[in-house]
Amino acid sequence: MKYTAALLLCLLLSLPLAAQVGGQRAFTFLELPVSSKQAALGSINVSSFGHDVNMVAANPALLNAEMDRQLSLSYVGYLADIKQSNAGYAFNHEKLGRWAASINYLNYGDFVQRDATGQAEGSFTVNDYTLSVSHARQAEAFTIGATAKLAVSSIAGNKAVGMLADVGGLFKHPEKDLTIGLAFKNIGYQVKPFDDGDRQNMPFDAQLGASYKPEHMPVRLSLTAHHLYQFDVVYLDPNAKGRLDENGNEIEQEKTFGDKLARHFVVGSEFIFSKNFKVRAGYNHLRRKELRLENASGGAGFSLGAMLRVRTFELNYSSAFYHPSGASHYVTISTDTSTLLKRKNTE
Repeated sequence: MKYTAALLLCLLLSLPLAAQVGGQRAFTFLELPVSSKQAALGSINVSSFGHDVNMVAANPALLNAEMDRQLSLSYVGYLADIKQSNAGYAFNHEKLGRWAASINYLNYGDFVQRDATGQAEGSFTVNDYTLSVSHARQAEAFTIGATAKLAVSSIAGNKAVGMLADVGGLFKHPEKDLTIGLAFKNIGYQVKPFDDGDRQNMPFDAQLGASYKPEHMPVRLSLTAHHLYQFDVVYLDPNAKGRLDENGNEIEQEKTFGDKLARHFVVGSEFIFSKNFKVRAGYNHLRRKELRLENASGGAGFSLGAMLRVRTFELNYSSAFYHPSGASHYVTISTDTSTLLKRKNTE
């Protein structure tokens, strides 16, 4: 497909700009999960196949026939006053194929604006939002998809604008419950930086994962690798105090091969009690290492969630621990709009 070739070209051009995981990158909110299911599976998952239209944000190749006419609304309460909302919808057009659209909005609360002397002059808001359109096509066991995104960050009315894209592929085994996904995320360019300053890199990532359900077990397991373009993603704080040896000398922190490797993986599991009730859990090692306190980790890196379906509505809830001080709570409600229209017409 022509649009896929163009996006792959953009990917090759963007790789030199994605040399560092941290540092000065714009629109890092695009790395956050947008729904309960994605958060419960560890926040990164490119292979969990199903009818949840929100998973298109994780990998556009996950867009499939089960998502047709699915409408989903999500809400997240982060720490402090930070709140996130997301709406997604998928449909299939007879001539144009299968599409999905979504809008994602984050609000960071109200801030007091002060002058140079510290006197309050009023208040201002900070928010981010994204508009996305996705398209996917299937050929036998393979699906390829792409998402075009407009991202905007606003601080006190000053805006930064970016144009980005995701490109993904999916292999679904024709006989076994096995899917393998690959996604290149946030390929793009900052069209307008804040205050017309220097343009920043996009939060690019390359992710590869697989989901598998053993034939006679009610559980689906997922393993996802991220930051495939850079092996060493470990950051050691140069100002952090190390442990002391028996002579009172400070032991400098060192990077180990095992830690470097483990930070690339996210583990997710989905326990299937019935088609109407599922329980999910996930673990993100990179998150646990980066967000733990010096002497405590708490539940950082872990996530739990559940799905309950009642008639035509499906309720998803998850709790993801980003920090030892507490968790972020995700609520997602979705429904098949075609079923609602049928019920309305029969009344």
